[in-house]
Amino acid sequence: MAEKKLLCLGYGYTARFFADRLKRRGWRIAGTTRAPEKAAALAAEGVEALIWDGGDIDPSWLDGAQAILISTPPGDEGCPAFAAAAAAIAARAGQCQWIGYLSTNGVYGDHDGAWVNEESELRATSPRAQRRIKAENQWRDFARENDLPLIVFRLPGIYGPGRSAIDTVRAGKAKRIYKESQVFSRMHVADIAKTLEASMARPRLHDVYNLADDEPAPPQDVIEYACALLGVAPPPLTPIDEADLSDMAKSFYADNKRVSNRRVKEALEVRLAFPTYREGLDAIARSLS
Repeated sequence: MAEKKLLCLGYGYTARFFADRLKRRGWRIAGTTRAPEKAAALAAEGVEALIWDGGDIDPSWLDGAQAILISTPPGDEGCPAFAAAAAAIAARAGQCQWIGYLSTNGVYGDHDGAWVNEESELRATSPRAQRRIKAENQWRDFARENDLPLIVFRLPGIYGPGRSAIDTVRAGKAKRIYKESQVFSRMHVADIAKTLEASMARPRLHDVYNLADDEPAPPQDVIEYACALLGVAPPPLTPIDEADLSDMAKSFYADNKRVSNRRVKEALEVRLAFPTYREGLDAIARSLS
């Protein structure tokens, strides 16, 4: 049997966890980096490092790649990976069995705390989220035109080892910001990787999935729980209008919604290892002992 290959256009936190999961299944992994000095680190992880300066990719990178993961953040003109790789992907359309594009649930904008699903209205008003909508449309239109099995994954707040409320508290950077009725959806990176892999078995079932755990929660509750696990006093509760937040942080609080994961559970039969932030933070805390 021929060795399977995943090409990652962008190799960040989520891509790395997904790639590690596939490596355990015998997949070969290739991933892009803009920094030549990071190539050695990728090679040490068993990843074929591809130096990408943002221009058109070398079409040979796609040789043997049955699966492609795209996680590059969009600019004003849309997804940079689309501009760089779409022509090469179209030329090899017959070999592509799965293409995943990592988007964000920020495309839904503000729904006043109501539940949203994959059919909900996209109300995004921030330039960052509108760029995501543009990038999604680029890839979805391209996939339809070339009969490609592309799936858009709308990700929530991502956390996991090295990137969680536990780490924020340990670093002394935790804040408990309060805004009445505000909740955020989040998901452990291991469950994200599991869901991406599950979609590979049914790549044409749906072309968009919301990713989230079972319990949208106020951010101050997550910090408080992390503090309890570490045995430290939580930081004071700070009303949002008194908090010293960056413009980007403020923009996150402008949107309030609960993201439904029903389609992932029913269509892909995914069972979450970390159904709420509590199980996820419990596991991270245990790994530190």
